[in-house]
Amino acid sequence: MMIDRLRVLGSHVLLIVTAVVCVFPIYWLFATALRRPEDVTSLSPVPWPMSLANYGDAAHKVDIAGLVANTFFVAALSTAGQLLVALLASYAFAMYTFPLQRVLYLAFVGTWLVPFQVTMLPNYILLNRLGLVDSLVGVVFPTLCSALALLLLRQHMSAFPKELVAAAKIDGRSSWSILWTVVVPNLRPALAALTIVLFINAWNEYFWPAVLLRRSNSVLQLGLRSFMGTEGEQWGPMMAVASLACLPVLVLYLLLQRQIVNAFVRSGLK
Repeated sequence: MMIDRLRVLGSHVLLIVTAVVCVFPIYWLFATALRRPEDVTSLSPVPWPMSLANYGDAAHKVDIAGLVANTFFVAALSTAGQLLVALLASYAFAMYTFPLQRVLYLAFVGTWLVPFQVTMLPNYILLNRLGLVDSLVGVVFPTLCSALALLLLRQHMSAFPKELVAAAKIDGRSSWSILWTVVVPNLRPALAALTIVLFINAWNEYFWPAVLLRRSNSVLQLGLRSFMGTEGEQWGPMMAVASLACLPVLVLYLLLQRQIVNAFVRSGLK
């Protein structure tokens, strides 16, 4: 009994230490943003006296509201597009049998192994011909197909009870209706977990927007470059903008936390 208690205590201590290590960089980010400009480089663990001067300086340097709106538009549109394509593709691969099904599935998933740098130039040329260079839609367009989303959703749909689908077909429902009224409601935990993963990836993307967008005030990740120059980095305003960039992701996680836990605990099916 004593040994079991020590194991539980050790596990809790390990989890606490891990949590502190993970949370500390985020805490230090906000702590730096809330310091007075002259105290930005201070190593004091508590930002006192607190000040919002860094946020004011950042607001004068860049259009924070515009940056947040543009970044949210790109991340939301990219996430919605990837979920829609993955839902339709995974439903077809899991519920139907057709020629070359396995080959097509492996080809789709195999795109995950191709580095983005390999397809970057063809994507840029295509978007240039379509007139989408230096546009937010152009940033989203190459990201609409996600092999990761297809792989995860197909696994969940393959485990979905086929009896429910057969019963819905007997009731006269179309495949489109079955997908949205029978399958999707039972995949809400899995979709919530996948949504936050895709949203975070799109929200934090820097390389592709830096290639396609010519304006530094397009999205948050490029806006941070405004505080980096030959005269040195403006750490206070930079940390202020970076702290604002974290808030939408934290809010999204808090909203979907329950579904995300269910996705891991119950393997995606209610």
